[in-house]
Amino acid sequence: MTRLNGKRAVVTGGAQGIGAAIARRLASEGALVAVLDLDAIRAGAVLGDPHHGFACDVADTASVDAAFAAVRAALGGVDILVNNAGIGSAPGDGMAEFYAGQAAQANDPAARADQTIHADQTIHCQDEGWLRVMTVTLDGTFRCSRAAIRIMAEQGSGGSIINIASTAAVAGNGPIPYCTAKAGIIGMTRAMARELAPRGIRVNAVNPGATETPIYAPLPQEVKDAVAADSVMKRLAHPDEIAGAVAFLAGPDASFATGSTVTVNGGSWFI
Repeated sequence: MTRLNGKRAVVTGGAQGIGAAIARRLASEGALVAVLDLDAIRAGAVLGDPHHGFACDVADTASVDAAFAAVRAALGGVDILVNNAGIGSAPGDGMAEFYAGQAAQANDPAARADQTIHADQTIHCQDEGWLRVMTVTLDGTFRCSRAAIRIMAEQGSGGSIINIASTAAVAGNGPIPYCTAKAGIIGMTRAMARELAPRGIRVNAVNPGATETPIYAPLPQEVKDAVAADSVMKRLAHPDEIAGAVAFLAGPDASFATGSTVTVNGGSWFI
């Protein structure tokens, strides 16, 4: 398919997993793609010529601005931005204590029933853990959007921004900072969609459910099976299935879609 012929796309966090699948799908649709990631070598290896890879730390404004300047010089502009970069947890966010509480509950069901053992995160979450997740996942999405919008606005030819959120934003099944950051991304998506419609820039989001990525690889099979059982399709998503939703939103078939959130979760819940 060549729905994106002539389009210039940027994918953040694109060196592996969902990001790499998105980069490959956009390239297969005809787009010229710049992959951004912390490691420029890994980013460049995703696609190869004529595509590009650049180092970018989305937690740092100077790094983001430098990366988008490099993208502009290499691609000549930006028509599509996919904000995929993000982290789910960080040291000091209380998840270690949460998992310890879960393990204690499993080992002592009676204490769990009597509510003398709790799996707590919030009371253990320190500012540094909270802020690290926020500055990468939520603030990083804003920084990259701002940089791309500045280029799109100067071009005057519109554009498409797709933010990778998460079903955790709605279901709340994840670390507190992560759920909050992803919910913030959905709010940002809607606000930017309203603001940027007069410029012809569409802003949408994708809510992936549990997806078979490197993050899930080390998990015990019984954990994967339990997560898969939560969906009506009884499996995890493949990164290519998330990439398909992104390609739809990026292209002309979604020309009347903005401020929307597309959920790809195998029916783990319906909304």
